[in-house]
Amino acid sequence: MDIIKGNFLNRDEVKAHYKYFLFIFGLLMVMIYSNHLVNTKIEHVNKLKEETEEYKSRNAYAQSRLIKIRMESELGKEMVQDSLVSLESHPMKLLIKADNTDDKATR
Repeated sequence: MDIIKGNFLNRDEVKAHYKYFLFIFGLLMVMIYSNHLVNTKIEHVNKLKEETEEYKSRNAYAQSRLIKIRMESELGKEMVQDSLVSLESHPMKLLIKADNTDDKATR
């Protein structure tokens, strides 16, 4: 019953060690607070990693588009030098069907 009521804290042996109990309590509070700070830093770092991955993918996409645009502009310059003009419409594909008259003639 003394433990439940807290009477064991009033003994002379325990009163002599209150400083140590408070010191240990303070250390525990500092440890909990530092753990909390570490967790917030880890969350922040993970968020920054996700952002860097997004920026890397954006950069790769922009670089591929830039390379494509540069190639098109260089090709356009060479076409102008050779006095060629780019097409307004796409070329058409012609399909020619062959008659089977050769097969009948050989029989």
